[in-house]
Amino acid sequence: MNRLAGVTSPYLLQHADNPVDWWPWGPEAFEEAKRRDVPVLLSVGYSACHWCHVMAHESFEDDTVAAYLNAHFVPVKVDREERPDVDAVYMEAVQAATGHGGWPMTVFLTPDAEPFYFGTYFPPEPRHGSPSFQQVLEGVVAAWSDRREEVAEVAGRIVADLAGRSLVRGGDGVPGEQETAQALLGLTREYDEQHGGFGGAPKFPPSMAVEFLLRHYARTGAEGALQMAADTCSAMARGGIYDQLGGGFARYSVDREWVIPHFEKMLYDNALLCRVYAHLWRTTGSDEARRIALETADFMVRELRTAEGGFASALDADSEGADGRHVEGAFYVWTPDQLREVLGEEDAAFAAACFGVTEKGTFEEGASVLRLPEDSGPVDAVRVADVRARLLAAREQRPRPGRDDKVVAAWNGLAIAALAETGAYFDRPDLVERATEAADLLVRVHLGEVARLTRTSKDGRAGDNAGVLEDYGDVAEGFLALAAVTGEGVWLEFAGFLLDIVLEQFTGEGGQLYDTAHDAERLIRRPQDPTDSATPAGWTAAAGALLGYAAYTGSDAHRTAAEGALGVVKALGPRAPRFIGWGLAVAEALLDGPREVAVAGPVGGELHRTALLGRAPGAVVAAGEGPGAGAEFPLLVDRPLVDGKPAAYVCRHFVCDAPTTDAGELAAKLGG
Repeated sequence: MNRLAGVTSPYLLQHADNPVDWWPWGPEAFEEAKRRDVPVLLSVGYSACHWCHVMAHESFEDDTVAAYLNAHFVPVKVDREERPDVDAVYMEAVQAATGHGGWPMTVFLTPDAEPFYFGTYFPPEPRHGSPSFQQVLEGVVAAWSDRREEVAEVAGRIVADLAGRSLVRGGDGVPGEQETAQALLGLTREYDEQHGGFGGAPKFPPSMAVEFLLRHYARTGAEGALQMAADTCSAMARGGIYDQLGGGFARYSVDREWVIPHFEKMLYDNALLCRVYAHLWRTTGSDEARRIALETADFMVRELRTAEGGFASALDADSEGADGRHVEGAFYVWTPDQLREVLGEEDAAFAAACFGVTEKGTFEEGASVLRLPEDSGPVDAVRVADVRARLLAAREQRPRPGRDDKVVAAWNGLAIAALAETGAYFDRPDLVERATEAADLLVRVHLGEVARLTRTSKDGRAGDNAGVLEDYGDVAEGFLALAAVTGEGVWLEFAGFLLDIVLEQFTGEGGQLYDTAHDAERLIRRPQDPTDSATPAGWTAAAGALLGYAAYTGSDAHRTAAEGALGVVKALGPRAPRFIGWGLAVAEALLDGPREVAVAGPVGGELHRTALLGRAPGAVVAAGEGPGAGAEFPLLVDRPLVDGKPAAYVCRHFVCDAPTTDAGELAAKLGG
């Protein structure tokens, strides 16, 4: 019996009609494996994963494979986005055993949840030296039946190896000038001067590293840091990884030139990139950065916002093509004939030149991904806008990619921060309102009555899985950004509530943090990873929010916790800057103070807006007027008007400047 019909995960629901007798992750599945004395097949993926869909179609929808699976295994399906802890623990084992990882992740476990055989995608037939999935299943069954002692020995060795790895500690001291300078040098060495970004193919958007570069420039004036950030952002904005018609970014580029994307669109990428481009505009005034920030914000609201006011997780890479098959990128790519059909001969030729569409094609079967080639020369902006609008309208008639409607707390926290700041910078109160509505949903549904964050919800109903460290850190970060923009102190209170739980439930000795709470489900290893993946590590996300909250409130406990957590950045920043970019960005805030800006005056007024546009790394802003303002924000206590005029107070390292009523003077104080 397939047991996935009643779950909230869209990914698991995609498998609810498989002939495989799937179980969701839980003790019942392992009890069943013990009762039957069979191994567990753990299959981990996510809804926008192209190869997860491929393996599902080839193997999990096949009656013969399913019958064998059901007879010899207890099959367990996990959505990695709902259970990042389960994913992290077994991915660590996969990477240790095979040297690589990815999704779908396929792991065979004993009934005690100990892994003994690993893989990712397995084809239906032997291919390129890889056995077929059926061969793998038969081999595991043979080993389980005939060599049980060997299986137990392997499983025990793997678990002991994972458990024996030294826990990451906070390190000795906080990162300083030397560590951030070494990190900048490390990024410079890995920088792709020709195409922007870091490393080779596949190339992922380096959102967190770019945030570090912008903050480092703001604090030190290092022109090289700004150049790398600006050139990388421009290359991505002109590339195929960016949707030139509808806005928003794909997950990554399969090539180093940013031409061909892996077409799924994730909320977290777009939230992080929206904020980065807004911050780039704040630093440089770039029209391109402003356009990309706003288009990405509008994409998130238009295509990812749910009926309850939150933001859905992802859009699939695949959709139905002209021949009725589901293929990757079908919604986004164009042939010259398709351009002519929509635009006519003359405008089609113009569009092909403008967006790099060729007769040969840049993708598959003669189709091209739209981009803005460097050699396109001067363009008629009005004509480009007209062509874009007509192509977008035509594209809307195509079958759309599927959408994963679950709301993930952490990723919504990132979206709240991005939309609140973008709305404030560009006078878009509607974006601030969308951020507020998402924050309301997190409080109402994800906190609810239990006073602990739930990882996910769907259709306004909370899921069953507890929030992990990144949920607490990213949601607190979003709430702090919303407090700064709206002047509503309740968001500061909610951030403090979440961060107190971080101190109580996620913090160990020496300042180290854990990805799961002290009272969370026990796995074969308690996950603990301070490095960035596609999103900021929970460790450094929490450190940044703790530091910001301490600046708002003067709390020594939160400041001390932030500094203890940042010890890991001192250790890893100089050696692996690409993989701890958010930690380095937080380190820049620590080195700068961060500055505390109290605006005694109207929310949305000139001084408040000037404060929000300040480039000082990690600066916190509180605005309000009247006798109740201090109750909303501790920073506003004893901050009166000056000669009856709104005034701004700037402090850092326990030293405050004289208050100013002049926006130009305030801007100079916060210029970096």
